[in-house]
Amino acid sequence: MLRALILLLACALLLAACGGDDDTSGEAAATPAPTEEAGATGCERAEAPKPKGEGDLSRPKETLDTGKTYVATVSTNCGDFEITLDSRQAPKTGGSFKSLADKGFYDGTTFHRIVAGFVIQGGDPKGDGTGGPGYSVVEAPPRDLVYGKGVVAMAKTGAEAAGTSGSQFFVVTAEDAQLPPDYALLGKVTAGQDVVDKIGVAEIDPATEQPVDPIVIRSIEVEAR
Repeated sequence: MLRALILLLACALLLAACGGDDDTSGEAAATPAPTEEAGATGCERAEAPKPKGEGDLSRPKETLDTGKTYVATVSTNCGDFEITLDSRQAPKTGGSFKSLADKGFYDGTTFHRIVAGFVIQGGDPKGDGTGGPGYSVVEAPPRDLVYGKGVVAMAKTGAEAAGTSGSQFFVVTAEDAQLPPDYALLGKVTAGQDVVDKIGVAEIDPATEQPVDPIVIRSIEVEAR
């Protein structure tokens, strides 16, 4: 329960799904190139990308085809991992995520929050946990959803309705994060769990839960298989 409270309190500070489209977007940052040296966790060292600023995108109409399998490849300076999107239980959430990925929204963002044995969280264009795409979608997750290891879901503020999402997502690294079914389901890690585990034990600043060495999302590409 303590970890559940930690995420709920922390998510109250995260504007993962900012409603409205009246904010101006910041300058887009190029994906940084790593140096030749590797960090203590085995990740390639990378410069911290410049924050992009709040998004100002319109809510997409795209939904996933429930008859297809969609796989998102998340490429980072720590390696790649794959998320199989849950097109049956989360077609709207997955459709929004795919739309953002197709636009390159996630390229050059970071995993800005790491809680060892709990979650890794990324997808914020501002890089500090307060940004989003400029819109939100709502798709209530299954009431019996268990946020177990490898489950990927969308972050939201405590004031937002269950199933609200913007661009920020988290990957569960606990065997059971003991969260209530309030966070929109996206899918599950189906390849590269070792990369997720590597990110999950990166050294952090305890005051901010941000990694000491940047963990950069170079790209996210979604394809139907």
